[in-house]
Amino acid sequence: MTSDIWKQFLHLIGEECGSRVVETWFKSITFCSWDSVLKTIFLEAPNTFIKEWVLKNYLLPMQIHLGRLLHVEMPRIVLTDMAASPTTIDALQVASDTSQKIIPAHLLLPSVGKPPALRRLPSEMTYATTDNNYQFETFVVGPSNSLAYAAAHAVTERPGTLYNPLFIYGKSGLGKTHLLRAIGNAIKINNNRSVVLYQSADRFVTEFINAIRFDKVHKFKDKYCHIDVLLIDDIQFISNKEQTQEAFFHIFNSLYDACKQIVFSSDTFPQNMHGIAERLQSRLAAGLVADIHLPSFETKMAIVKQKARAHGNDLNDEVAQFIASRVVSNIRELEGALIRVLAFASLMQQAISIELAHKVLHRAPATTEMEPKGSQLDSVIRIVASHYLCTPDDLYARSRTQAYVQARHVAMFLIKHLTGRSLRAIGDFFGGRDHSTVIHGLEKVANEMKSEPQFRIKVERMEREIRATLFP
Repeated sequence: MTSDIWKQFLHLIGEECGSRVVETWFKSITFCSWDSVLKTIFLEAPNTFIKEWVLKNYLLPMQIHLGRLLHVEMPRIVLTDMAASPTTIDALQVASDTSQKIIPAHLLLPSVGKPPALRRLPSEMTYATTDNNYQFETFVVGPSNSLAYAAAHAVTERPGTLYNPLFIYGKSGLGKTHLLRAIGNAIKINNNRSVVLYQSADRFVTEFINAIRFDKVHKFKDKYCHIDVLLIDDIQFISNKEQTQEAFFHIFNSLYDACKQIVFSSDTFPQNMHGIAERLQSRLAAGLVADIHLPSFETKMAIVKQKARAHGNDLNDEVAQFIASRVVSNIRELEGALIRVLAFASLMQQAISIELAHKVLHRAPATTEMEPKGSQLDSVIRIVASHYLCTPDDLYARSRTQAYVQARHVAMFLIKHLTGRSLRAIGDFFGGRDHSTVIHGLEKVANEMKSEPQFRIKVERMEREIRATLFP
């Protein structure tokens, strides 16, 4: 169960902070155990460098998401590394310099000695194989994804000749990664001598930068010359990276000319990808382009029941319908809701029922696509602004007036607490602010609520008013 919780957490933190953060920092951390009595999560990092960086920059999102997945409020986190003693972190205990801007991991240089193991360049003959958990048999097909599924399946029968390249696009969390990995697994089953490489665009960029840094560009190129099937996930992340695009352009041409199969996924149609050279855009769209839409309610129900069976549980239709009705935006959030129900039932040793599902999910409003201003989020802004005797525009603006800054931070805090929106979505709503700015605001409010009773009372009063408005 802990591995399932951690996998779901990786999905959620990826939505919050981006896939590069997940690949660079969290994929190397192990979820060791969960103590439900002490409400403590035990994690292990491979080295001190990663442990300290994660605690300094991502503690609050870890506590929020892991707490929700385990159905507890702000759990304690004990993070150890393989060479040091544990570091225990209580709720909302953060590093002192929380306002420091997070530097992209691929730009970090080691201060002394050799670089951390996570950033070493892989051997030129080391290939990231696909995850065997992703199969065509476990992919639920519906009207929203039938074209992408059929094209992906067809590719495995005649790789390199039919639908080459294949480009699958759709919003986050709809199953693009599942299809890419399923292609790789099916081709390996058909011909175990095939060299299949599944690679996220983030990892491709990091690998290329490391190749330049450590003078191993020739090994980097040799690695890709030996590939029979190249699966690139989230190709949009090479936008505005000219050197990486140039390297990828030549790799693409080499593989395509050799009739090697190439498959891409993206959240955007090729011609709408900004920051991508025109000649590369034309290569991406040269084959079949298939899209994936939001699933229908029936498809969501089928997904919920199949995911539950994969975890060893059979849901009745009433529970499956309720969970499916709570999530609109994507399959990843749908699975997150299911895991919360399964985890609560397991930890509390209770049978899965409609009453239990209501108990677990009742505090989180049904998720939807980001509403425009004038709906849920704008209601929060109006109520907070009225308590601070300012206008909603003052909260959206870049003003550094102390009263407006505090009001803005409180609004961010209440939006996160009451709606569960991602840091990225909240930052976008407040004029495109960075997710680290949102984290800073959440921490400021949480710390002040602990130290200032009158401030806590004021925030709780606003929360009650918002609840009465949004969830009567």
